[in-house]
Amino acid sequence: MPSVGLLHPGAMGAAVGAVLARAGTPVSWVPAGRGPATRHRAEEAGLTEVPDVAALAGCDVVLSVCPPSAALDVARAVAATGFGGVYLDANAISPRHAEEVEALFGGTATVTDGGIVGPPPRSPGTTRLYLSGPDAAVTRLASLFEDTHLRPVVLAGPVGRASALKLAFAAYNKLTFALAAQSYALAEQHGVGGELRELAADVLPATPLGAPGGIASAGRRAWRWEGEMAEIAEACAAAGLSPALLDAVRELFGRWREHRDDDGVTLPQLLQALVTPPG
Repeated sequence: MPSVGLLHPGAMGAAVGAVLARAGTPVSWVPAGRGPATRHRAEEAGLTEVPDVAALAGCDVVLSVCPPSAALDVARAVAATGFGGVYLDANAISPRHAEEVEALFGGTATVTDGGIVGPPPRSPGTTRLYLSGPDAAVTRLASLFEDTHLRPVVLAGPVGRASALKLAFAAYNKLTFALAAQSYALAEQHGVGGELRELAADVLPATPLGAPGGIASAGRRAWRWEGEMAEIAEACAAAGLSPALLDAVRELFGRWREHRDDDGVTLPQLLQALVTPPG
């Protein structure tokens, strides 16, 4: 059974590590610089603690699941160890940044590209892991996740292709929460928030506008989504598309940064943050 190193067990990373651990794959993680919540998630997921990133150099696979802004630094730290196995960057980064990750290893490791679509994989049928890159390495990774709650989907093509699909999906999916929040903030400013809620529930029931409770969940995760919008904007610009819409949504999500992982945040708090200039 291949050994896997995981950087880092946040909400998504811990769930990905857990599906591997339950399948019998030994998964290691590095606690240095991580807080008590991360340690708790790692222990619940059945991960094994190792002293530092250098200790992961002997793993067969290293899996990076971190905020987009940290992806290059994480890859740089692993490359510095001389790691020579399969490196999977499963972060929401642009195709260009995925190619930069590949270049960091200079051919020492086999770099593959991943895009996770869906919530943390705690039940079957909810979450997909798209994979692209060198055929043999991608096939090996797909076999690791077979018959787990995280469904692997192999895409033919080079590093960057899985990231492109992930960002294209996120550009629609996550913008809908921003649009719904903007709509409710506007309606509340004019005293018709209740009327908008009734109208949207009747006409668009399966959307964030029709079910605005989901906006609160988005607000808790906006600290990650802010960086993701920057990656999508960069990918759009590289493809000849205007990044302006993504830049605006990145600014909106930035107004929710103080509610990072706040389980108690309410929709009224989030809407108020949109009409209050940043401090």
